[in-house]
Amino acid sequence: MTAHVDEAERTVSDALRAGRALLDPALRAAVGSLPESMQLIAGHHFGWRDEHGAPVDEDQGKAIRPTLVLLAGRGVGAEPEQVLPAAVAVELVHNFSLLHDDVMDGDLTRRHRPTAWRVFGSGPAILAGDALLTLAADVLTSSGHPAAMAGLKELNATVLDLVDGQSSDMSFERRTDVALPECLTMVGSKTGALLGCSGALGAFFGGADAERVERMRRFGHRLGLAFQLVDDVLGIWGDPAVTGKPVHSDLRNRKKSLPVVAALNSGTAAGRELAELYALPRELTDEDAARGARLVSDSGARDWSRAHIDTLQAEALHHLDAAVLAAEPAAELTALTHLLTQRQR
Repeated sequence: MTAHVDEAERTVSDALRAGRALLDPALRAAVGSLPESMQLIAGHHFGWRDEHGAPVDEDQGKAIRPTLVLLAGRGVGAEPEQVLPAAVAVELVHNFSLLHDDVMDGDLTRRHRPTAWRVFGSGPAILAGDALLTLAADVLTSSGHPAAMAGLKELNATVLDLVDGQSSDMSFERRTDVALPECLTMVGSKTGALLGCSGALGAFFGGADAERVERMRRFGHRLGLAFQLVDDVLGIWGDPAVTGKPVHSDLRNRKKSLPVVAALNSGTAAGRELAELYALPRELTDEDAARGARLVSDSGARDWSRAHIDTLQAEALHHLDAAVLAAEPAAELTALTHLLTQRQR
């Protein structure tokens, strides 16, 4: 079993490294076309530069979304260069959303570094996010690809989903009556939409027919839901050395993540006690947050989360199989799915 897991991890690591190697030169070239003021902030955010503009070599993230674009393209028989503009555009949109989310959520760190708004201020960080979003559209339209304009329409629809999802997420902070189905819908918009778009754009730019494009969209969407639910589980019970966030940070911030909403809607004594804890008119302490984690677990929400992750993984792999991709990229996408959905174990 361990050997199988190690082999899967190597497969995923190799795929992500290859995706990053293809993506980075094109991404850096695109960002290099921005005004210098925006290059500085974006360079810091991407882990390429410090706050003074000096080159650094920091964690740049796993490039999951652009790698999904590239693997989907390979899976339908395309050369990497054919789908690379779509991969760059997806990564730019993802980072637009991160820059804005960090400001709205007040997050102080990302990938173990100070967030851009903390270094440069909220206004400049928002403008840098706007610049990346505009750049994503320019990368697609200037690519000369026959599917460029249709791809832009797809990407724009996804951005609207992201905005809607973030709006719902923020509204949940002010409400005490968030239902589990609407929380799942929010996650589908905020996280599932861009991974679904990644799968669809890769297949679309690779020349696939509408059926295979839709299958890859559904694969990415289900994977995105599972990915976010795993993140929510780790936000409560994860190791800070892995997550980069303090233990129980989501609970201390009264975040209504999926496990919390499942607990609050569980109809259990633990769920009612959690609601009382979240309603306290003061900051939550480390002890409060630790009690909250126990209550979420006692309500059955941790078990529900694990079971739902398994369901979403199975649905994602069903759509991946139905897309009938070439063997090697299909195997890499399968390994990626398993690795991303089993992190909470």
